[in-house]
Amino acid sequence: MNLRTILLVALLAVLISCSTSNRLELDPKSQDFYEEARLIMTKQEKKIFKHLPDRESREEFIKDFWKKRDPSPYSELNEFKQGFYERVEYANERFREGIPGWKTDRGRIYIIFGFPDKIVEEPWINSPSIKGYLLWIYYRYNFAVEFVDRKGDNTYVINPYSGIHGEFFEAMEKVKVGKAYNSDKIGSKYIDFKLNYDKSKNELNISIPVKGISFVEQDGLLKAEFEFRFNVYADKENAQKNTYTETRRFESTEEELLDKEELSFNFSFDLEPGKYFFDVLVIGEPDIGRTRKTFNIKI
Repeated sequence: MNLRTILLVALLAVLISCSTSNRLELDPKSQDFYEEARLIMTKQEKKIFKHLPDRESREEFIKDFWKKRDPSPYSELNEFKQGFYERVEYANERFREGIPGWKTDRGRIYIIFGFPDKIVEEPWINSPSIKGYLLWIYYRYNFAVEFVDRKGDNTYVINPYSGIHGEFFEAMEKVKVGKAYNSDKIGSKYIDFKLNYDKSKNELNISIPVKGISFVEQDGLLKAEFEFRFNVYADKENAQKNTYTETRRFESTEEELLDKEELSFNFSFDLEPGKYFFDVLVIGEPDIGRTRKTFNIKI
């Protein structure tokens, strides 16, 4: 099995998992949210949501879910949330294939990534088993997806043989933590920081690549400030959230900074042995923006 086939199988598994009827026992508001928003949930968020003990904790999760992805947290409008539900509405109107549009392959890809930069359409191609062909190209994300219609009834599914090209999964991970492509918005910068937990010291280490950071020059030094927000959930039934916030400042001479590839920050966490979900948000000044990742940690 070649790499492309492996990736395609993984993609289909992700999309199928988003359309199955494995319903949680939830209140109606929580159920409606989960049915659609799981398209852009990280796997850790899905597990956390399933472990929350009551409606109140789920409401808090839903509020935090959208707030973490808000590219303009100081304005009244959450553009990420609004854009998501506008795409759900469009998918339901445009991609009706006997099931709700948001459950179709085209609908789910559209909801996650938006409208493609280019569409190549061939109503009939040289294959008796394929009646129609579509290629959606996302130049901004550096990937493309092939869809085929096997019945001639305008029902398109991802081509099972060569359906994805390029950096699909990298793009999906960014979208899931709120990094929808928009090069003009403050907060759109994506920095792939690293996180490690030292069990011997009960310390969490976060490493941020220097090349993704902008510094302010003041008094002969280069300076930056970071706010770290940690939402910590135990990986068990009735998981409760614990929230921690710390601000760290960094300053260095230009000469010293040239020798660094990343900035390293340590945080003490006295946790009982077990498995945990860490949802980490990093907010940087002057213009690192907001970057976020989720992690599984075993202590």
